[in-house]
Amino acid sequence: MTQLALVIDLNVCVGCHACVTSCKQWNTSGTAGHLSDHEPYGENPLGVFFNRVQTYEVGQFPQTQTVHFPKSCLHCEEPPCVPVCPTGASYKRQEDGIVLVDSDKCIGCKYCSWACPYGAREYDEDRGVMTKCTLCVDRIYDESIPQAQRRPACVNACPTNARLFGDVHDPESEVSRAIRERGGYALMPELGTRPANHYLPRQLPQGAAPANAEAASPHQTTARPQAAAVRPAPSEAALEVEARGLFAKLFGAFSKPSQTHAGHKTAEVTQLEAR
Repeated sequence: MTQLALVIDLNVCVGCHACVTSCKQWNTSGTAGHLSDHEPYGENPLGVFFNRVQTYEVGQFPQTQTVHFPKSCLHCEEPPCVPVCPTGASYKRQEDGIVLVDSDKCIGCKYCSWACPYGAREYDEDRGVMTKCTLCVDRIYDESIPQAQRRPACVNACPTNARLFGDVHDPESEVSRAIRERGGYALMPELGTRPANHYLPRQLPQGAAPANAEAASPHQTTARPQAAAVRPAPSEAALEVEARGLFAKLFGAFSKPSQTHAGHKTAEVTQLEAR
Protein backbone atom coordinates (compact mmCIF):
# COMPACT_ATOMS: atom_id res chain seq x y z
CA MET A 1 0.00 0.00 0.00
CA THR A 2 1.18 3.50 -0.82
CA GLN A 3 2.03 5.72 2.15
CA LEU A 4 2.68 9.33 1.21
CA ALA A 5 4.69 11.32 3.73
CA LEU A 6 7.13 14.14 4.34
CA VAL A 7 10.79 13.69 5.20
CA ILE A 8 12.29 16.79 6.82
CA ASP A 9 16.02 17.42 6.77
CA LEU A 10 16.89 19.15 10.05
CA ASN A 11 20.42 19.67 8.79
CA VAL A 12 19.39 22.28 6.21
CA CYS A 13 16.19 23.76 7.67
CA VAL A 14 16.96 27.43 8.37
CA GLY A 15 13.72 28.31 10.15
CA CYS A 16 12.57 30.80 7.51
CA HIS A 17 8.88 29.82 7.90
CA ALA A 18 8.33 29.71 4.13
CA CYS A 19 6.63 26.35 4.67
CA VAL A 20 4.32 27.90 7.27
CA THR A 21 3.19 30.82 5.13
CA SER A 22 2.84 28.80 1.91
CA CYS A 23 0.80 26.17 3.74
CA LYS A 24 -1.47 28.84 5.21
CA GLN A 25 -1.93 30.56 1.85
CA TRP A 26 -2.73 27.40 -0.12
CA ASN A 27 -5.06 25.79 2.40
CA THR A 28 -7.00 28.87 3.44
CA SER A 29 -7.97 29.41 -0.20
CA GLY A 30 -8.46 25.73 -1.12
CA THR A 31 -10.76 22.86 -0.28
CA ALA A 32 -9.76 22.95 3.39
CA GLY A 33 -11.64 26.23 3.67
CA HIS A 34 -10.85 29.40 5.58
CA LEU A 35 -8.20 28.96 8.30
CA SER A 36 -9.11 31.40 11.04
CA ASP A 37 -6.89 34.06 12.60
CA HIS A 38 -7.72 36.17 15.65
CA GLU A 39 -5.50 39.10 16.60
CA PRO A 40 -2.60 37.75 14.50
CA TYR A 41 -0.46 40.77 15.44
CA GLY A 42 -1.73 41.22 18.97
CA GLU A 43 -0.50 40.02 22.34
CA ASN A 44 -2.57 36.83 22.23
CA PRO A 45 -2.67 35.65 18.62
CA LEU A 46 -4.89 32.68 17.89
CA GLY A 47 -5.18 30.93 14.57
CA VAL A 48 -5.11 27.71 12.60
CA PHE A 49 -1.79 26.60 11.14
CA PHE A 50 -1.30 23.15 9.68
CA ASN A 51 2.46 23.59 9.86
CA ARG A 52 4.53 25.29 12.55
CA VAL A 53 8.27 25.76 13.07
CA GLN A 54 9.78 25.90 16.57
CA THR A 55 13.34 27.02 17.22
CA TYR A 56 15.53 26.31 20.24
CA GLU A 57 19.09 25.47 21.26
CA VAL A 58 20.68 22.18 22.31
CA GLY A 59 24.06 21.49 23.84
CA GLN A 60 26.06 23.18 26.59
CA PHE A 61 27.45 26.72 26.30
CA PRO A 62 29.62 27.59 24.47
CA GLN A 63 29.12 24.56 22.25
CA THR A 64 25.45 24.99 21.36
CA GLN A 65 23.47 24.30 18.22
CA THR A 66 20.34 26.03 16.96
CA VAL A 67 17.67 23.60 15.83
CA HIS A 68 14.67 24.58 13.71
CA PHE A 69 11.97 21.96 14.06
CA PRO A 70 8.96 21.93 11.66
CA LYS A 71 5.90 20.30 13.21
CA SER A 72 2.73 19.04 11.53
CA CYS A 73 0.54 15.94 11.34
CA LEU A 74 2.72 12.85 10.88
CA HIS A 75 0.06 10.82 9.00
CA CYS A 76 0.61 7.83 11.24
CA GLU A 77 0.10 4.36 9.86
CA GLU A 78 -1.73 3.54 13.10
CA PRO A 79 -3.32 6.94 13.82
CA PRO A 80 -4.80 7.07 17.33
CA CYS A 81 -6.98 10.02 16.29
CA VAL A 82 -9.10 7.86 13.96
CA PRO A 83 -10.65 5.21 16.24
CA VAL A 84 -11.64 7.75 18.94
CA CYS A 85 -13.70 9.89 16.56
CA PRO A 86 -17.38 9.25 17.42
CA THR A 87 -18.68 10.35 14.01
CA GLY A 88 -16.05 8.90 11.69
CA ALA A 89 -14.93 12.39 10.67
CA SER A 90 -11.27 11.46 11.13
CA TYR A 91 -10.20 8.77 8.71
CA LYS A 92 -7.17 7.35 6.90
CA ARG A 93 -7.29 6.93 3.14
CA GLN A 94 -6.46 3.45 1.89
CA GLU A 95 -5.10 4.58 -1.47
CA ASP A 96 -2.33 6.85 -0.18
CA GLY A 97 -2.29 6.68 3.62
CA ILE A 98 -3.22 10.35 4.15
CA VAL A 99 -5.12 11.09 7.37
CA LEU A 100 -7.95 13.57 6.85
CA VAL A 101 -10.95 15.14 8.61
CA ASP A 102 -14.39 15.37 7.04
CA SER A 103 -15.57 18.76 8.28
CA ASP A 104 -19.20 17.88 7.44
CA LYS A 105 -19.08 15.05 10.00
CA CYS A 106 -16.89 16.74 12.62
CA ILE A 107 -18.75 17.95 15.72
CA GLY A 108 -15.73 19.64 17.33
CA CYS A 109 -15.59 17.31 20.34
CA LYS A 110 -11.76 17.43 20.26
CA TYR A 111 -11.38 13.73 21.10
CA CYS A 112 -8.87 13.41 18.27
CA SER A 113 -6.71 16.19 19.68
CA TRP A 114 -6.61 14.43 23.04
CA ALA A 115 -5.67 11.14 21.38
CA CYS A 116 -2.89 12.60 19.24
CA PRO A 117 0.37 12.33 21.21
CA TYR A 118 2.07 14.85 18.91
CA GLY A 119 -0.31 17.77 19.39
CA ALA A 120 -0.80 18.01 15.64
CA ARG A 121 -4.54 18.77 15.56
CA GLU A 122 -5.81 22.33 15.12
CA TYR A 123 -9.23 23.50 16.31
CA ASP A 124 -10.89 26.11 14.12
CA GLU A 125 -12.73 28.44 16.47
CA ASP A 126 -14.73 30.04 13.65
CA ARG A 127 -16.17 26.83 12.22
CA GLY A 128 -16.09 24.70 15.38
CA VAL A 129 -14.28 21.81 13.70
CA MET A 130 -10.91 20.10 13.94
CA THR A 131 -8.44 20.62 11.12
CA LYS A 132 -4.98 19.35 10.23
CA CYS A 133 -2.33 18.94 7.54
CA THR A 134 -3.78 17.23 4.45
CA LEU A 135 -0.48 16.87 2.55
CA CYS A 136 -2.25 19.22 0.13
CA VAL A 137 -4.37 16.34 -1.15
CA ASP A 138 -6.28 18.80 -3.35
CA ARG A 139 -3.03 19.85 -5.00
CA ILE A 140 -1.01 16.68 -5.47
CA TYR A 141 -3.73 15.08 -7.65
CA ASP A 142 -4.74 18.22 -9.58
CA GLU A 143 -3.96 17.50 -13.25
CA SER A 144 -4.30 21.19 -14.12
CA ILE A 145 -1.09 21.83 -12.16
CA PRO A 146 2.27 21.01 -13.84
CA GLN A 147 3.55 17.60 -12.76
CA ALA A 148 6.65 19.06 -11.08
CA GLN A 149 4.43 21.26 -8.88
CA ARG A 150 2.10 18.49 -7.70
CA ARG A 151 3.63 18.43 -4.26
CA PRO A 152 2.52 19.92 -0.93
CA ALA A 153 2.79 23.70 -0.89
CA CYS A 154 5.39 23.57 1.90
CA VAL A 155 7.67 21.35 -0.21
CA ASN A 156 7.47 23.67 -3.20
CA ALA A 157 8.19 26.74 -1.07
CA CYS A 158 11.22 25.46 0.89
CA PRO A 159 14.29 27.43 -0.32
CA THR A 160 16.80 24.87 1.01
CA ASN A 161 15.00 21.70 -0.13
CA ALA A 162 14.71 20.62 3.49
CA ARG A 163 11.35 18.98 2.79
CA LEU A 164 10.99 15.84 0.69
CA PHE A 165 7.70 14.24 -0.35
CA GLY A 166 6.93 10.76 -1.59
CA ASP A 167 5.96 7.18 -0.85
CA VAL A 168 7.85 5.83 2.15
CA HIS A 169 6.68 2.30 1.27
CA ASP A 170 8.50 2.43 -2.05
CA PRO A 171 12.12 1.44 -1.29
CA GLU A 172 13.34 3.22 -4.41
CA SER A 173 11.59 6.53 -3.76
CA GLU A 174 13.57 9.66 -2.91
CA VAL A 175 12.17 9.72 0.63
CA SER A 176 12.96 6.06 1.32
CA ARG A 177 16.52 6.45 0.08
CA ALA A 178 16.99 9.54 2.25
CA ILE A 179 15.70 7.71 5.35
CA ARG A 180 17.92 4.73 4.64
CA GLU A 181 21.09 6.62 3.77
CA ARG A 182 20.82 9.43 6.32
CA GLY A 183 19.48 7.53 9.32
CA GLY A 184 16.02 9.06 9.18
CA TYR A 185 13.84 8.43 12.22
CA ALA A 186 10.23 8.70 13.31
CA LEU A 187 9.22 10.55 16.47
CA MET A 188 8.37 8.58 19.59
CA PRO A 189 8.11 5.18 17.86
CA GLU A 190 7.52 3.47 21.21
CA LEU A 191 3.93 4.76 21.14
CA GLY A 192 3.11 2.36 18.32
CA THR A 193 1.56 5.02 16.06
CA ARG A 194 4.10 4.34 13.28
CA PRO A 195 4.46 7.94 12.03
CA ALA A 196 4.84 8.11 8.26
CA ASN A 197 6.71 11.43 8.38
CA HIS A 198 10.40 11.09 9.20
CA TYR A 199 13.22 13.46 10.19
CA LEU A 200 16.78 13.42 8.95
CA PRO A 201 19.21 14.18 11.83
CA ARG A 202 21.50 17.17 12.01
CA GLN A 203 25.12 16.61 11.05
CA LEU A 204 27.73 18.72 12.83
CA PRO A 205 30.24 20.21 10.37
CA GLN A 206 33.88 19.41 10.99
CA GLY A 207 35.42 21.83 13.49
CA ALA A 208 32.02 23.07 14.65
CA ALA A 209 32.84 22.25 18.26
CA PRO A 210 36.17 21.42 19.89
CA ALA A 211 36.58 17.88 21.19
CA ASN A 212 37.41 19.18 24.69
CA ALA A 213 37.93 22.36 26.65
CA GLU A 214 41.67 22.39 25.90
CA ALA A 215 40.88 22.73 22.20
CA ALA A 216 39.20 26.10 22.75
CA SER A 217 40.78 29.14 21.15
CA PRO A 218 43.45 31.06 23.15
CA HIS A 219 41.20 34.12 23.13
CA GLN A 220 38.36 32.13 24.63
CA THR A 221 40.63 30.66 27.31
CA THR A 222 42.05 34.08 28.23
CA ALA A 223 38.86 36.08 28.10
CA ARG A 224 36.81 33.50 29.98
CA PRO A 225 38.98 31.67 32.59
CA GLN A 226 35.93 29.80 33.80
CA ALA A 227 35.70 28.05 30.44
CA ALA A 228 38.34 25.60 31.69
CA ALA A 229 35.68 24.11 33.93
CA VAL A 230 33.21 23.66 31.10
CA ARG A 231 32.39 20.04 30.34
CA PRO A 232 33.82 18.59 27.13
CA ALA A 233 31.81 19.47 24.06
CA PRO A 234 29.10 16.89 23.41
CA SER A 235 29.51 14.52 20.51
CA GLU A 236 27.21 14.67 17.54
CA ALA A 237 25.37 11.63 18.89
CA ALA A 238 24.87 13.32 22.27
CA LEU A 239 23.46 16.44 20.64
CA GLU A 240 21.12 14.31 18.60
CA VAL A 241 19.87 12.54 21.74
CA GLU A 242 19.25 15.88 23.42
CA ALA A 243 17.50 17.24 20.33
CA ARG A 244 15.18 14.24 20.12
CA GLY A 245 14.39 14.56 23.80
CA LEU A 246 13.46 18.20 23.31
CA PHE A 247 11.32 17.24 20.31
CA ALA A 248 9.39 14.84 22.52
CA LYS A 249 8.98 17.48 25.21
CA LEU A 250 7.83 20.06 22.65
CA PHE A 251 5.19 17.71 21.29
CA GLY A 252 4.04 16.86 24.80
CA ALA A 253 3.76 20.54 25.70
CA PHE A 254 1.41 21.17 22.80
CA SER A 255 -0.82 18.13 23.28
CA LYS A 256 -3.32 17.45 26.03
CA PRO A 257 -2.67 14.47 28.33
CA SER A 258 -4.51 11.33 27.26
CA GLN A 259 -4.49 7.65 28.03
CA THR A 260 -2.90 7.11 24.63
CA HIS A 261 0.41 8.50 25.76
CA ALA A 262 0.16 9.33 29.46
CA GLY A 263 3.07 8.04 31.47
CA HIS A 264 5.20 7.30 28.42
CA LYS A 265 8.65 8.77 28.09
CA THR A 266 11.09 8.29 25.30
CA ALA A 267 14.53 6.96 26.14
CA GLU A 268 15.89 10.28 24.90
CA VAL A 269 13.76 12.24 27.38
CA THR A 270 14.89 9.95 30.20
CA GLN A 271 18.53 10.58 29.32
CA LEU A 272 17.87 14.31 29.05
CA GLU A 273 16.20 14.52 32.45
CA ALA A 274 19.02 12.55 34.03
CA ARG A 275 21.54 15.28 33.19
